[in-house]
Amino acid sequence: MRKIPYLLLAALVAGMICSPLAWSKGKSIKIGINAPITGDNPKVGEGTKFAAEMWLADVTAAGGIEVGGSRYPVQLVIEDNEYKPESAVKATTKMIIEDEILVMVGPQASSQAVPAGGVADSYATPMISPWSTNPNTTKDRPYVFRGCFLDPFQGPVVANFIKGEFGAVKAAVLYDVAADYSKGLAEEFKKAWEGINGPGSVAAFESFTTKDTDFSSQLTKIKNSGAEVIFTPQYYSEVALIVPQARELGWDKPIVGSDSWGSADLIKLCGPACFGLYFSTHYAAAGAAGPTREFIDRYQAKYGYVPDDVAALTWDSLRIVQAAIEQTGKLSGKIENDRAAVRDAMAKIREFEGITGKMTFTEEGDPSKCAVIVRITDQGEFAFHKSVCP
Repeated sequence: MRKIPYLLLAALVAGMICSPLAWSKGKSIKIGINAPITGDNPKVGEGTKFAAEMWLADVTAAGGIEVGGSRYPVQLVIEDNEYKPESAVKATTKMIIEDEILVMVGPQASSQAVPAGGVADSYATPMISPWSTNPNTTKDRPYVFRGCFLDPFQGPVVANFIKGEFGAVKAAVLYDVAADYSKGLAEEFKKAWEGINGPGSVAAFESFTTKDTDFSSQLTKIKNSGAEVIFTPQYYSEVALIVPQARELGWDKPIVGSDSWGSADLIKLCGPACFGLYFSTHYAAAGAAGPTREFIDRYQAKYGYVPDDVAALTWDSLRIVQAAIEQTGKLSGKIENDRAAVRDAMAKIREFEGITGKMTFTEEGDPSKCAVIVRITDQGEFAFHKSVCP
């Protein structure tokens, strides 16, 4: 057998290691998932994880993500942020520094996404929050994106819907003062409502603090305020307490919510008390068609329930990440360079056809897309009522 000179052999090995094909065989693309697997809203984490697993199964079946003629295997790094800001920051730091993720999906809720986004941007690591509507998530952060509309859009959408649907003049707001999402959206709604109906038309602007369970004091003030409708931008676990308590106090007028209502567990926790109510959200499962229907059917067959908007937005966000990675055209193997390339590719995405709507990213990393108003039917389904676009 002819011997290969040592220097030539070393050069051949080095060339194999540095080539894109060898890189794809030896190293996976790592995508971080920052989600509340435990904590106050575990259904949010569950929907995130399930949608991510479905996406990974498709990518794996295809042999990985194709970039510049080579296919790269994909690995999900899932970290539990426990629905806590400090845990979301810790998980982000770990995934970026220790795991060397290429891009991060999540956190979902604004209270975790805002601080986590600051960390991701400081480390020049692309991040996309599927569900965080607070403007501060992406503000002045070129590496941070989102897959949903913003509160400055959602607040006026809800205000105009209530005015048109019920003809109300006086509204009340009940919100969590300690949560970025709830507080920000409550303020956006108040500004929009008073712009329509004049100063003083928000008859009651009542707040509580995270983990409160008794809202009777605030609801009594609202009932006595002369308000004709309640807007409460709270998470499903709190809505399931607020709505029945309002009914017990004799409130028989409309209660309207926001996208944080859209959990698969809302009806299980709230029951008939929530039937007939409306909320703004990102997609409506009942009556969906095309790719959206396909996703819903696959998810339901695998996990036993209809996916909520968190799952649908996570699916879209992962497909956006995949498209951006593919559109880089080349992965160098140097994580800093590849993160920058993915970030630039995400910023250039135009007319992306998601199951939650078509979207094009702005310079701030926010998508221009429509909102959906859904009605909760007497069967507990989230039925499409109307669409509102920018």
